[in-house]
Amino acid sequence: MAQGRLNIAFVALTVAIGGFLLGFDATVISGVVPFIRDYFSLTGTAGDLKLGWAVSSLGWGAMAGNAIAGPLSDRFGRRRVLLGTALLFVVSSVLAATATTFTGFVIARIVGGLAVGGAILIAPMYIAEISPAEKRGSLVSLNQLMIVIGISASFFSNYFLLGVGDHNWRWMLGVQTLPAIAYFALLLFVPESPRWLLLKGRDEQALQVLSRVAGTDQAQASLQRIRQSLVAKPVSRGFRGLLDSRMRFIMVIALGLAFFQQITGINAIFYYLPTIFAQAGGGVDDAFRQAVLVGLVNVGMTFVAIWLIDKLGRKPLLAIGVAGMALSLLTISAAFNSATYQVNANTVAAVQKAGVPDSLAMQLRTLDGTSYDSERAYVAAVTGAVGAEQVQSHRQSFISAALTMNAKLVLIAIIGFVASFAISLGPVMWVLLSEIFPNEQRAAAISVAGFFNALVSASVTFIFPWELSTFGSAGTFLIFGLFASAAFLFVLFVVPETKGRTLEELESELMSPARTSANRTDALRSADPVTPSIQ
Repeated sequence: MAQGRLNIAFVALTVAIGGFLLGFDATVISGVVPFIRDYFSLTGTAGDLKLGWAVSSLGWGAMAGNAIAGPLSDRFGRRRVLLGTALLFVVSSVLAATATTFTGFVIARIVGGLAVGGAILIAPMYIAEISPAEKRGSLVSLNQLMIVIGISASFFSNYFLLGVGDHNWRWMLGVQTLPAIAYFALLLFVPESPRWLLLKGRDEQALQVLSRVAGTDQAQASLQRIRQSLVAKPVSRGFRGLLDSRMRFIMVIALGLAFFQQITGINAIFYYLPTIFAQAGGGVDDAFRQAVLVGLVNVGMTFVAIWLIDKLGRKPLLAIGVAGMALSLLTISAAFNSATYQVNANTVAAVQKAGVPDSLAMQLRTLDGTSYDSERAYVAAVTGAVGAEQVQSHRQSFISAALTMNAKLVLIAIIGFVASFAISLGPVMWVLLSEIFPNEQRAAAISVAGFFNALVSASVTFIFPWELSTFGSAGTFLIFGLFASAAFLFVLFVVPETKGRTLEELESELMSPARTSANRTDALRSADPVTPSIQ
């Protein structure tokens, strides 16, 4: 950027475009799933696992990105790593859109995962390191806002590209190339993180950036405070420092939030959203339209989170949101559990309309007039009538044709779940991870937390098709709901409040050897906000 006063909101928003690409790349697969299932002939139990592998491959790549992004950003700088992620997004989009083999498609998605793993860690860390304390929560949350805008944009894009022809899924994947190129160009105008410059002994450059952020007088005070935190050297640098006993409480918070954000099923739901709505009895077009609606709710509620996070605080938002997530997931489970499955002439006609061969549809007539109270019992009966292999090939069509349930309740509950996530674990987890780690350990610690987060995400996404086949929709969402209930208890009893504190104050408080975990939490909960400053 030209030398002069920095517009922090512009810098944060520019860096957060990586979040847009992350959200788009992660959820564009939801519209691609039904088409790559056919294109790559992913049928039967083996097909379910291969589909899970294709969808979750982004997450496995993100794990690698998480593992290397922190150390690379410590060595080469936050800005250079972000530039690298922009290039990886371009490469991944082109490779996925032109893939002709299943292996080539998976490799392309793994490359995209590397970009996702870098962007999801380094963007919020960079924003936190350059933002004033009193605005840090809302500015870091811009990254989550861009993620959900990317998610919503992918749902819109998938819906409008649905009718472009046999290669619609290629267009869905390839359109991301344009914003990825724009992101790379805009990053060229962003300065390096002042804290990274100080870690590298480049004090004069750090002072220049701080001066452009908050003015000369404020910059000098901020520079002195950061220097003092570095001179204190509370722990060793790198991954070894995370084993220090004073880091234990911080790592419990970080890993706990990373675990609960994904184990409650958010990415599985987003990645398979049209599939879930189809499972509830809707058609393909209806399912894609409902996915667009969910995406809009996600964006709207993230704006609410940005508005409240520096006013209400991190912990209250988490508690309210996670409680809403638990209630919504249990409601979805109850709705599927109360569903019935009826076989009659209309069922046979619906199966035929869905593209199931007439010879198989006619075999359902042996079950004419029967009704079942559970998905498992119905699938077992259909398996006996048409054969296990045929059921696996057309499972969704058989289920949707016979299903009678309150589909509106499922839609409302999924909207409630997404809205609750959007004001809590979505943005707040990344804000807290960017705040609670000491300066010298921030990159390494966020890499570990991000790696664990991606591991849980990829695992949940990978087994989701198998879960639906094995436990049914009711059982799958019940599992998610129980995990969300456990997350609520974790937030109440473990997670501290951090709003209004400088990063150096949080470091001193959380790492104080004289305090127990409970005392640290109580101290942070009751602490008065500090005067505005660059933190």
